[in-house]
Amino acid sequence: MANDGFPLPSQIADVPGAENWRSMYQYFTRFQPDDDKRFWFYNSMHFPEPVPAFDTITSEIPYEAIGANTARLFVFPTTLGIEHRIVNGRVYITANPVLDPAEIERRAAEFGPRAGYYFEHWDELYEGWKDRLRTLIKEVEDIEVPQLPEWEQADVVFSARGFAQNHQLPENFHKVLSMYSKMWHHHTEMLMLGYGAYVVFFQFCQQAFPEISDQTVARMVAGIDVIMYRPDDELRSLARLAVDLGVDDLFTEGCVAEDVLAALETRGEAGTRWLAAFDKARDPWFHVSTGDGFYHHHLSWNDDLTVPFTALPGYVAAVKAGTMHVRPTAQLVEERDRIANGYRDLLTTDDERAAFDQMLGLCRLVFPFVEDHKFYCEHWFTTRFFQKVKAFGALLASRGVIAEADDVFHLHHTEIDQALADVSLAWAAGSPPLGGTHFPPIIAERKRMLKVLKDWSPPPALGPVPEALNDPAVRMLWGITQERIESWLNPPADELVGVAASSGLVEGTARVLTDVNQIGELREGEILVCPVTAPSWAPVFAKIRAAVSDIGGSMSHAAIVAREYGMPAVVGTGDATKRIRTGDTIRVDGDRGTVRVLG
Repeated sequence: MANDGFPLPSQIADVPGAENWRSMYQYFTRFQPDDDKRFWFYNSMHFPEPVPAFDTITSEIPYEAIGANTARLFVFPTTLGIEHRIVNGRVYITANPVLDPAEIERRAAEFGPRAGYYFEHWDELYEGWKDRLRTLIKEVEDIEVPQLPEWEQADVVFSARGFAQNHQLPENFHKVLSMYSKMWHHHTEMLMLGYGAYVVFFQFCQQAFPEISDQTVARMVAGIDVIMYRPDDELRSLARLAVDLGVDDLFTEGCVAEDVLAALETRGEAGTRWLAAFDKARDPWFHVSTGDGFYHHHLSWNDDLTVPFTALPGYVAAVKAGTMHVRPTAQLVEERDRIANGYRDLLTTDDERAAFDQMLGLCRLVFPFVEDHKFYCEHWFTTRFFQKVKAFGALLASRGVIAEADDVFHLHHTEIDQALADVSLAWAAGSPPLGGTHFPPIIAERKRMLKVLKDWSPPPALGPVPEALNDPAVRMLWGITQERIESWLNPPADELVGVAASSGLVEGTARVLTDVNQIGELREGEILVCPVTAPSWAPVFAKIRAAVSDIGGSMSHAAIVAREYGMPAVVGTGDATKRIRTGDTIRVDGDRGTVRVLG
């Protein structure tokens, strides 16, 4: 064990029954001997379960893009990039800081003009960014998966195209991967600057007001409308329309999407109008993932209508009863301005007040992007990306290389290249591909190992704890502070300690949900206890009294949405879903960041 209690990476034993887990992952994701000297933490926010082979691309490419933007394009003064390792299927990360004052100064000279240009032209650049993302989404949607017919159409010859479809097979697959990489570079292009603006303001507040809490700083930028609420808003509109058109009787607890849609087709003009509105809402707003966009099996609402049709009956009932909750945006704006003005008045010089105004104004300028990018990137684009990869899987399945389309996600993308080369050669030669005997045993073994690895409880951190851990970005997103590490090492027996994400004190009945598809189990007025939330969880916030999560910091999704709804929240508790059971009476203190089981 490390001196302060966390195991070293080299001390993590293979999970019995999954000793061959390394075969699923790239060599450069494995812990190295020198990694024992560094502090790593489990990125359970983005990777809360073992990662299938293909899905390692959702760590490989994002961390590649983050480092490229922070270290190479914008030249952030105090940070390089993020390194990641995989052990027993779980992703651990560490940040590479810049500590030498002279190097920080040298990098700052480059960073200032580059970041300044983006901040000065933020709105204009953001509009251009949205255009680029919409174009990229259209491009990935339009990529064709060659079907390799018995022979090409005659016009391929008469137009002298000069190549057959098997040439396009690897080419188009590589285009899909390239577009995913480009999306992530765009994803982090403005995001890291947005985080940087918030971090600078956060640090200023900490220095100027030593007793200020993370939550108070976050509340100064609350109340900003963002499109990540739009999928939920569309459900609310559809509920109102169902009542207005008199088809609300179809939306009952436990209703099945296919049955409701079929019944609406028999309800004349009213049914036709509702279905038209539904189809309009689906593209793009139902491209929201049930997860956070990092696993192929976290399907979008469009791929699986369970979540929206679980939420719709509750919204229909609320419309009819006149109890539809709305986000108290105006109240939040008033509150944020009151807080900001109060702290501003504590500053003693004009220069300090001017700096406070400038930094706060910049935070409010960039904050919509910090939230909105998720819909374009992790949800809309990534949904289309996984669908396109599955289409290549369908081709491999049709050729007998794999058993079913989804099996493609149990191959690393370099192995998919091999499978496509096998199919291309076989098509050209007029013989069957050989992958049908090669890949199925590999895939079966990987599926089996993932089931075994799912039961492993990964340590929250590995390696020696640094003497000081004050990285504001790590604190903001993951809620990792010296205090959090201490609670990991010595968890209090009588209460759970997390991040005080949204103020208030409530007692109520706990409802433990580990998957968004379980939201139909949630009852009005219960307290949600979950591993982590994503935008597809938005409908639950209209029913609950408070939120508790295992994962997250003051700017995580659950924290932001809870503040927007004005309800208490404690995030980053580590193990609330294991220590609390559905039906327990719990007290959630969103000011102290504690949760206590009362009975």
